[in-house]
Amino acid sequence: MRLATVRVPGGTKAVLIEGGEAVELGYSDVGALLANPSWESELNSTGTVHAVDSLEYATLIPLPSKIICVGHNYRNHIKEMGRELPSHPTLFAKFSEALIGANDVIYLSRESQMYDWEAELGVIVGKTLRSCTEEEARDGIAGFTVINDVTARDWQNRTLQWLQGKTFEGSTPVGAHLVTLDVDTVINEGLDLSCEVNGEQVQHAVTSDLLFDPVFLVSYISKILTLRPGDVIATGTPGGVGHARNPQRYLKDGDILVTKIEGVGELRNICKSA
Repeated sequence: MRLATVRVPGGTKAVLIEGGEAVELGYSDVGALLANPSWESELNSTGTVHAVDSLEYATLIPLPSKIICVGHNYRNHIKEMGRELPSHPTLFAKFSEALIGANDVIYLSRESQMYDWEAELGVIVGKTLRSCTEEEARDGIAGFTVINDVTARDWQNRTLQWLQGKTFEGSTPVGAHLVTLDVDTVINEGLDLSCEVNGEQVQHAVTSDLLFDPVFLVSYISKILTLRPGDVIATGTPGGVGHARNPQRYLKDGDILVTKIEGVGELRNICKSA
């Protein structure tokens, strides 16, 4: 199953994508759909039909109640950065103003000269969860999406707290789809994840290399605060980021950033100086 939030005259709509068609579901976006406890029964709606190749994607969940991100979570990236494997997840937050659509322009703020790429698997929460078991967490995952946690490294490293470099407005593409997948496939067999800049592959990994997997993360985060339908968890990035290269490399005006996850989808974003 594939769900998306698309732009239509007058706003946005949640759609169900089947084959070459996208059917409107009567909700303004996928987050609003998931807020209905019986959202799966709403997938039989027969609203306006669009051709998939005509869709303009908004960010998948425009106003999640929270966006929780994970740092240092691919074994190869941890080694690349010269760190020991952590015993607990490194968590930070992002705000909704940072989110953009799957094909939207990433505007590079003049305030930063060190925008970096971070391809990530996104987890979308489908149920209200508080201090849940891993079994409950598994059942509470609505699906998966693609995220690029584009990061202003100069701002991130101003202090020990990362937030200011992680949530620059209009910097984080999410989407295009929420895809339902077998969670064990994501964790054990793994999905191929990659990032390209101007056609050159700069990151490549398999999601089975995640140190803390999606089920563990949902359960762990739910012990801190209540997770709600539509909440977004970015599970971390693998090795190959520009900041760790020698010489270091950052996004610049005109760069084309492509982020792909096998079976989930693709982001394709042009970078432009703001």
